[in-house]
Amino acid sequence: MHEHTVRATTTAGAVEGFTRDGVHRWRSIPYARPPVGALRFRAPQPTQPWSGVRHCHAFTKCAPQERRYTMLGVGKFQPMGEDCLTLNVVTPEAAHGEALPVMVFVHGGGYILGSSATPLYDGVSLARRGCVYVSVNYRLGALGCLDLSSLSTADITLDSNLFLRDLVLALRWVRENIAEFGGDPQNVTLFGESAGAHAVATMLAVPAAEGLFHQAISESPATGMVRSREVAAEFAARYATLLGVRKQDAAAALLQASPADLVAAQNRLIDDGVRNMLGAFPIGPVFGDDCLPLDPVDAMQRGKAHRIPLIVGTNAEEGRLFTRFLPLLPTTEPMIEALLAETDPAARERITGAYPDYPERSACIRLGGDFAFGSAAWDIAEAHGRHAPTYVYRYDYAPRVLNWSGLGATHATELLAVFGIYRTKLGALLTAAADRRSARRVTSEVQRRWRSFSRTGVPGDDWPVYTDANRAVMVFDRKSHVEFDPHPERRMAWQGFSLAH
Repeated sequence: MHEHTVRATTTAGAVEGFTRDGVHRWRSIPYARPPVGALRFRAPQPTQPWSGVRHCHAFTKCAPQERRYTMLGVGKFQPMGEDCLTLNVVTPEAAHGEALPVMVFVHGGGYILGSSATPLYDGVSLARRGCVYVSVNYRLGALGCLDLSSLSTADITLDSNLFLRDLVLALRWVRENIAEFGGDPQNVTLFGESAGAHAVATMLAVPAAEGLFHQAISESPATGMVRSREVAAEFAARYATLLGVRKQDAAAALLQASPADLVAAQNRLIDDGVRNMLGAFPIGPVFGDDCLPLDPVDAMQRGKAHRIPLIVGTNAEEGRLFTRFLPLLPTTEPMIEALLAETDPAARERITGAYPDYPERSACIRLGGDFAFGSAAWDIAEAHGRHAPTYVYRYDYAPRVLNWSGLGATHATELLAVFGIYRTKLGALLTAAADRRSARRVTSEVQRRWRSFSRTGVPGDDWPVYTDANRAVMVFDRKSHVEFDPHPERRMAWQGFSLAH
C-alpha cells in the first residue's frame, strides 16, 4: 500500500498527515488550547502557535467518558483525557483546483460518550465523492455538557454550554484554515447524528455560529435534551451533592476532582433522573445565556435561528436499538406509563391512541422511538420550515441481517449509508449476497443527496421542500419515494408534549 506524508500550514503552525488510498488525512489537529487546569470549565481558547511541524498521523485522546465506550477494535481502546479539543481532516488526493464543499461531522453519544476517532466516522467515502471532510471532538458529559455555571463563586468562574462553545471555535478554525486543505470556507455543511444531530439543530440558534456554516443536516435529533437555566441550576446542586461537597465549596472541588470522579458522579445523576423520570435529561444545552439565548425550537419558530437550508429526519424503527443496548428509552408499557403519568389524561389518550396496538410490544417500541426522536424531528421541521428551506426524510432501509436480528432500520443505521460502510468488508458481513446491490444503491442515493445538498443547499429536484401544506417526506428504501404527511396522527399526538413540569 503506497503511503506518503502530506503537509499543510494552519494559522497555528504546520501539520503533517499522510496519504493512503487516494485521500489525504490529518488526525487530531488541535483547534483550541487544552481545557485543563485553570481552563477546565471555561470557554475554549484558540490554540497557541507551535514551531516546527506537528505530526498529525494518529488519533490522540477522546473526551473523558466510561472506558467501555472508547473501544476502537477488539481489545483496543482510545486513550481519554481532557486535552481532547482536536479535529480530523480528510481530503481527496486528486483535487481539481476548485474549492470543495466542506462537511463537518458532530458525533453522537447522548452527550456523554463518543469520539471522532470511531472507525465508522472515517469519512473517506464522502471525501472521495468530492468534499473536504472534518470530524470534531468536543467536551462531553460533566466536563462539557452539564451546566455547572450556577456553582461559580467570586473567585472561580464556570462557563455554560462549553461544548457549544467548543463547536463554534472548531467552525472558526474551519473558516480560517480549510482553504489550505482545498475546502471552501464559504460552503460548510454541519451534520451530525443523535446527540450530534441535536447539537447541529441547537447550533442554528447559537448567535456566535452565524455565518460559520451554510447548510445543516440533523440525523435523528433527540428530544428532552435542552433545559432552562433554573432547571440546570437544580441539576448542578444535585451534582455537587453526588460529588459529596457543599454547594459553596463545589467550584473549588470541581477544579480538583479527577475526570473519572466527575464521570462517575455524572452517571449517578443520569441514573437518578431516569429512575425518577425527573423531566429533562440533565446533560445537554441550556438556554438563557449569551451562547444560547433561546430554546432552539422556539428560536426557529420565531425566525430568530439561522435561516439556512436544513435536512432533518429519523429512521423507521428508532426504538429497537434501545431494547437491546442502552435501555434509556421508554420501550415497554410500565416505562411508558411512568413517562405519561404526569400528563393530562386527554394528552395521554391522544398519544397512546396514535399507536393502535398499544400496549403490544411493537407499538411500545414505536411510541418510545417517536417520543425520543420522531417528535424532535417533527418539531424542528415544523419550526425551521416556516423560515428556511427544510427537507425531511425517513430512513427505512434494512438488509435482511438487521431484520433477522430484530433491529431493522433502527437508530444510527442510516450512518452505514451516509459513510459508505456497505461498500467495505464490514458492509459485506451485514449484507448477505442477496442484499449487496440494494445496500449499495441506498448508499449511492443517500451520499448523492448529501453531496448535492452540501454543494447547493438542495438535495435533488425530486425531493420537495417540507411545508405546512404538503409535509413531504423522502423515504429511503430499496425503492426510495416521497410520501406526504405519512403519520399525521403520530405527528400530532406529540405536539406540545413536554417532560419538564
